[in-house]
Amino acid sequence: MTTRPKPILGAALGLNGLITHRDWLLDRQRDLELQDFHTAATLDDDWRPLAEETRRMLDGHTGRRGLHGPFWGFKIDSHDPEIRAVVRRRLLQGLECCAFLGADQMVVHSPFTTWDGNNLDAFPGARAQLAERVHLTLKDVVARAESQGCTLVIENIEDTDPMDRVALAASFNSPAVRVSLDTGHAHYAHCSTGAPPVDFHVRLAGDALHHVHLQDTDGHADRHWAPGRGTILWPSLFEALAGISSNPRLILELRDKNTLPEAAAHLVKLGLAE
Repeated sequence: MTTRPKPILGAALGLNGLITHRDWLLDRQRDLELQDFHTAATLDDDWRPLAEETRRMLDGHTGRRGLHGPFWGFKIDSHDPEIRAVVRRRLLQGLECCAFLGADQMVVHSPFTTWDGNNLDAFPGARAQLAERVHLTLKDVVARAESQGCTLVIENIEDTDPMDRVALAASFNSPAVRVSLDTGHAHYAHCSTGAPPVDFHVRLAGDALHHVHLQDTDGHADRHWAPGRGTILWPSLFEALAGISSNPRLILELRDKNTLPEAAAHLVKLGLAE
């Protein structure tokens, strides 16, 4: 009987965190999500010097590389065509950063809100109309992602039904649109808004799941704590992950980057990852 190897942990880091944790990142050529290139201020400034310094720090890194795309101040399902144009421009800027940094994955935030979970089906056609607005926003973005070999992964934020996001990603019928899971967001939604537990998100997404933010919480707020500090049941999550074959990137996304060694050590001690 062949024993499946344990997954290797990666991390979400900006340049400062990359400098601090570079040795850990390179010791197993871990997956990396770059998080310095999502704000309007950065994208509208000359971001290339920062990107060039980041590339220098990544010399020798051969792990998979992604980027957290822009998200502050907008949703991808806006009713307003002028707002959609701004969102489109921001996400295209994100993809430009991906190309420069050698990133082949970009995180995009889900449009589904807690209100949607309770109200979308109360209005005839509202679900299809939401998807149509997202397509209007992302049509050019998806085409650009396809052309440069980058995958957009849609991350749950307030989502109460994991299948909403899975269906939205599938509606593009493109290898450049897949699903992301944020464990803390899912656990918050489970404890506070009646969403299913974290492992259900994995089982329902199946091989559409290409990216996971690993962070712990108490279920009341979006804590981004090191695993072990909150109440997520990590063995059930990793059991679910073992049942899919898409090999999602497992990215520790922590508010306090100094707790990265603690976070990784906890999951290693549980025998869940390396």
